Amino acid sequence: MAQLVTLPLWLLILVLVFAAVTASTHLLFPSVRWFFRRRAERLVAELNKRLERPIQPFKLLRRQDMIQRVIYDPEVVRAVTEYAEIEGVREDVAFEKAKRYAREIVPSFSATAYFGIAVRATRWLSNKLFDVRLHRIDDEALSAVDQNATLIFVINHRSNFDYVLVTYLAGEKSALSYAAGEWAQVWPLSRIVRAMGAYFIRRRSHTELYRKVLASYVKKATEAGVTQAVFPEGGLSRTGMVGQPKLGILSYIVQAWSPGGQDVVFVPVSLNYDRVVEDRVLVAAGRSGTRRFRASAPEGIRFTLRYIWRRIRGDEGRFGVAGVTFGRPVSLSELAGKVGEVADIVETLGQRLKADIEAAVPVVTVPLIMTAMLLRHDPLTASEIAVEIDGIRKSLKGAPPDFSVAAGEATALQRVLDDLARRDILKKQGEAYQINDRDVATFYANSLVQYLAADAASVLTRISHEENLDET
Repeated sequence: MAQLVTLPLWLLILVLVFAAVTASTHLLFPSVRWFFRRRAERLVAELNKRLERPIQPFKLLRRQDMIQRVIYDPEVVRAVTEYAEIEGVREDVAFEKAKRYAREIVPSFSATAYFGIAVRATRWLSNKLFDVRLHRIDDEALSAVDQNATLIFVINHRSNFDYVLVTYLAGEKSALSYAAGEWAQVWPLSRIVRAMGAYFIRRRSHTELYRKVLASYVKKATEAGVTQAVFPEGGLSRTGMVGQPKLGILSYIVQAWSPGGQDVVFVPVSLNYDRVVEDRVLVAAGRSGTRRFRASAPEGIRFTLRYIWRRIRGDEGRFGVAGVTFGRPVSLSELAGKVGEVADIVETLGQRLKADIEAAVPVVTVPLIMTAMLLRHDPLTASEIAVEIDGIRKSLKGAPPDFSVAAGEATALQRVLDDLARRDILKKQGEAYQINDRDVATFYANSLVQYLAADAASVLTRISHEENLDET
């Protein structure tokens, strides 16, 4: 027992490394995890004192525990068995596929990352890039929503900046869980997005197994009272109009609700911008009839650097107004009492939310200008444009929230027109302006088409149709 054992130096180092790893795993790492866990719990407790809606325990589960809950859901287990039979594979292979889907979908929420970084960063960025204007249609109804109800913000999708803007504006209420598309599944962006509490969705996956895994997560989050934000159109608007809702996520949320149980309350949120940064990319995608964008990461980086340089030189300011309207809440319990069947509830809910969002899209200056110039066709001076947009503003149906340049603010209107000319959307000839890029002009004007009189709306519809025919 007392004999000496001689080992090569490399083997001794290897043994020591393994010993150190084992010791740290069993002794140090649990202690470190416990330390940080305690700090995180204290942070959440402090945050919950000031939030209107406390962070739900479900969001704070370890990601691995959440994944286990999803994949052992009876509906998912049944879908695994059916997938194995249909595809002719072993059940363990099908189960591993379901687990991969769950790992892809389930977030990894960090209260520190969300409230310590994301909310502050989105506040700073929103106010640096836009003049943010907010309108609440019914403050009393929003304040009266049951604290035990699950709150779902339903938003029209104008820009990728929507995520930033709504995170900032809802930061005092609760931590939002977004449904993020495949665009965000790029490292390290995916890690950041997951830490913000977002869950990923494959827009083009149609397998029943994937849908069951996704449905399981959404249902569990809804049952646990997690505040969510969804874009029912399923993607960015390529026309400028509020699109027809895709009912997948809404149906999973409705299925998680039961009569007499915890209510689910939907809050329609309407967005509009003086400048959608991706406008030309979206218009090109709409013309091609594909959901694929032609923009690339290098182009995005070049655009950002160019914008920063122009801001430093004073050649460019903010992108104008970003208008946001929070609409009247829609109670699922009340709606279901009037409708009946689940399928009918989902369809009725989708159309109701679309109508509410559409009826509250903020009026901002650039869409007004584009509407005026598309309806007149002729070149117009700045003073003539001011008269035209004032007339349109007065004729809009439904008294929508108006954040546009007020009548008489000639200098502000001139700045907007000069910026549109610099971007080649308008062309200036002497004192008059005319449309240079009709596709982009129509994209902006379409955001207000629901407010126009029938004859004016038909003109814009005809122009949009002609553009589509030109492309085909």
